[in-house]
Amino acid sequence: MKFIDEARISIAAGDGGNGIASFRREKYEPEGGPDGGDGGHGGNVHFVADRNVNTLIEYRYVRRFRAKRGENGRSSDCYGKRGQDLTLRVPIGTVIADLNSNQVLADLDCDGKKVLLAKGGRGGLGNVHFKSSVNRTPRQCTRGEPGEQRDLRLELRLLADVGLLGLPNAGKSTLLRAVSAARPKVADYPFTTLEPHLGVVRVDDGRSFVIADIPGLISGAANGAGLGIRFLKHLKRTRLLLHIVDLAPNDPAADPVRDAQTIVRELERYDPELAEKPRWLVLSKLDLIPPDELEARIASFLQACEADHAACFRISAINGGGCVELTQRLQEALDGMPRPTAADAEAAGEGSWPEWPPNEADRRPV
Repeated sequence: MKFIDEARISIAAGDGGNGIASFRREKYEPEGGPDGGDGGHGGNVHFVADRNVNTLIEYRYVRRFRAKRGENGRSSDCYGKRGQDLTLRVPIGTVIADLNSNQVLADLDCDGKKVLLAKGGRGGLGNVHFKSSVNRTPRQCTRGEPGEQRDLRLELRLLADVGLLGLPNAGKSTLLRAVSAARPKVADYPFTTLEPHLGVVRVDDGRSFVIADIPGLISGAANGAGLGIRFLKHLKRTRLLLHIVDLAPNDPAADPVRDAQTIVRELERYDPELAEKPRWLVLSKLDLIPPDELEARIASFLQACEADHAACFRISAINGGGCVELTQRLQEALDGMPRPTAADAEAAGEGSWPEWPPNEADRRPV
């Protein structure tokens, strides 16, 4: 299935049915009085998070959704039927914002969470409501109110505890395969990962966490180079980042220090708050380095990057070397970190989104 994590749609609640003006006319009842019924209320539009839905592909090609309108009132005091509500199912982690004001309307971050985003119009009144002692034959009635309409932007942000960062072909997917049951594509060329992948890492009974792997970043990603930064939003909910660095790149001109600095620079350009998240360095593909050169190369890299040795790990994901220790340390760190709440997101300023579509002139140069 094609992975779609953004969509723009229009929703409309149902209009209310019209009330009618009618009079009771039966045998031996020549002046039965008014009996016009009310119109039914229009249907509402709800969104609900569903764990069985993985992408927003249903909203990529069908972009207009409308709930049923209420039925008109009828004679004999018959009220119109209420319009049927429309429930739209989206993946867990979907953020819904108003396309015109950029205001975040809902964050569906748990299974079954439901929100009302367009309210149906009220039904009109029949003439039975206008009778009085001085107006015994009212001929007025009211029309139903129109339902609410909205233009929305849907954005899926995957729910994960740990996010993987790195250049293409740095070994992120190989690490995900080594520590979880996920099976992302792995090959010896860049950009084998074209969409995010999630994997559940089970450390022991009752203790586990989720890792998110996103496509690699390259220099200029903030300006759209490569796959750009469109997948970085999936790391906003993570509590810790793993920065994967390939110490044995295939390209002789590649510089691991420069590559590591490129990732940090692109992360800061995208979102300074995301760049402030706890980030651990993970040195990968160490099995490709001769044993007599390994320690010197690692020491040189850490000195050039001014990295903290305590937050740096050595792995060889292809044979599992160092992966068990890494997952255990991750679980210990996550146990001591509070899970983000809706109040934290509001305090962090997630009440609105940047202008959409983004203004290219406002982007910072590389």
